[in-house]
Amino acid sequence: MANVWQEATIAAIAPETKRVKRFRLALDTPMPFRAGQHVDVRLTAPDGYRAQRSYSIASSPADPTAIDLMIERLDDGEVSGFFNAVAQVGDAIELRGPIGAFAWAPAMGGPLLLVGGGSGVVPLLSMLRHRAGAAPDVPALLLYSARTAADVVARDELLARAAAEPGFSLDLILTREPGGRRLDAARIAEALARLGAPAHAFVCGSNRFAGAAADLLVDAGIPAARIRTERFGG
Repeated sequence: MANVWQEATIAAIAPETKRVKRFRLALDTPMPFRAGQHVDVRLTAPDGYRAQRSYSIASSPADPTAIDLMIERLDDGEVSGFFNAVAQVGDAIELRGPIGAFAWAPAMGGPLLLVGGGSGVVPLLSMLRHRAGAAPDVPALLLYSARTAADVVARDELLARAAAEPGFSLDLILTREPGGRRLDAARIAEALARLGAPAHAFVCGSNRFAGAAADLLVDAGIPAARIRTERFGG
């Protein structure tokens, strides 16, 4: 249940980018979830001090006995600092979930337009992984904005999916690369020309990114009722 804390064990740790690591968590109790949802993670220090943060699930719902979190190191982050500098395989942590209505299921169909900024791509990865296994005929397009190619989370996987999955298209927007630009109306128009009118649009990123992206989608003619946003940070 979403309100019940349970213990999970770190089963694997792998780098994704210079600032992001992937953590595979084996759950003591299976936790069925929907693609796009998140969990709360709680750490308790020996003196009893507790810190808690929310992290989106990156893995597909196909396996409810384990989840993947992709945690970005923040300069002033208590929890992210622990995960990126201290946590080791075998460590036990507390989590609860799943949480949130920002979610897609195969029964919802498509076309599916996903718009992510930075680490906001994580819940969208869960959707893409679930789509590939459970509904590969649903057309999907990911617009992903990152600073540089080195900052793209799951870059090799996304490029491989774009090459191998006929129904999936990828548009990487690299804002700090030479000639790069931010997400704009022209990029949205290009995406919609490739995908067609989306039945669902999911936007995830910082407050500024998510707000600007949602406005661009509305300006492009997508009804607001079809757009769901998940926001974090500044």
